[in-house]
Amino acid sequence: MQGLDWTLVRSYLAVMDAGSVSAAARATQGHQPTISRHLAELESQLGVALFERTGRGVRPTAAGLEALPAARQMQAAAEALARSVARGREATRGTVRITASQVVSTWLLPALVVEFQRAEPGIALEIVSSNVVQNLLRREADIAVRMVRPDQGSLIARKVGEVAVGAWAHADYLAQAGTPRTPADLMHHRLIGYDKDDAILRGMARGGLAMTSANFALRTDDQVANGQLIVAGGGIGFAADYWAALWPSLQRVLPDLPIPALPCWLTVHRELRGNGVVKRVYEFLAEAIPRRLQGPPPGRAAAKVKPPVLKPAASQRRAGGLP
Repeated sequence: MQGLDWTLVRSYLAVMDAGSVSAAARATQGHQPTISRHLAELESQLGVALFERTGRGVRPTAAGLEALPAARQMQAAAEALARSVARGREATRGTVRITASQVVSTWLLPALVVEFQRAEPGIALEIVSSNVVQNLLRREADIAVRMVRPDQGSLIARKVGEVAVGAWAHADYLAQAGTPRTPADLMHHRLIGYDKDDAILRGMARGGLAMTSANFALRTDDQVANGQLIVAGGGIGFAADYWAALWPSLQRVLPDLPIPALPCWLTVHRELRGNGVVKRVYEFLAEAIPRRLQGPPPGRAAAKVKPPVLKPAASQRRAGGLP
């Protein structure tokens, strides 16, 4: 015997609950002839009579009563399936707020959220550009992309990759000022760095190069402005490789410079991990961010740049390291 049609079983249960075919039709807003036909088809498939027809209506037979528990299980399974499908529909509609640093919000997330919304047009995404780690605790955002792991117990964090950082300069700048061959050569170049933020200085110190903010000819704590100064040819700056890959005119210098990579953490509030819409966005970012960090930006192959033009170190010293 093939699997039973749930429609037939549903009509059987309606009659069992209502006590008659006509009452079942009223309860289900169906038609009495349709329900009668369903009962006849079900009885034919089972090979037994489920109801005894009387002048006052129908009365369940012994077989009809015996079939009731299994039919209830089938009803429970059908209702569970309906709830699951409903949750799936709900998970394709809603709004999710993503918070990230200014540079991540500007250069990493836009291409990813566009990619996501093409696949999930019913989910609206909001980007909150902020360096404040406490956004999730105040429930000002649903998901956070951070370079530091939060230590609050109410947050769930997953490491999704590492952000490689390098020294970068515009090809025009290198053509004029030359390309440094050793870390010490950086002291003879126009450097772009932070003002009050000492992250670059600490990184250089770990690499054995003692520097102060006075070594930076151009200074800003705004990471987007810092990147734009590099693109404008202002000198040699320090930036994430995924960002630099967006600009074919940039070239990496001193690739062996020991600049530690930054861990990238995807964080969500513990209370939101069961939210279908938030979970869908979270899982997408967990897959898409590592892909984006490891390869060229979407829609463009990795940039091919010409070898830098080298100039004698002496000329660099005479020129004071300035173009």
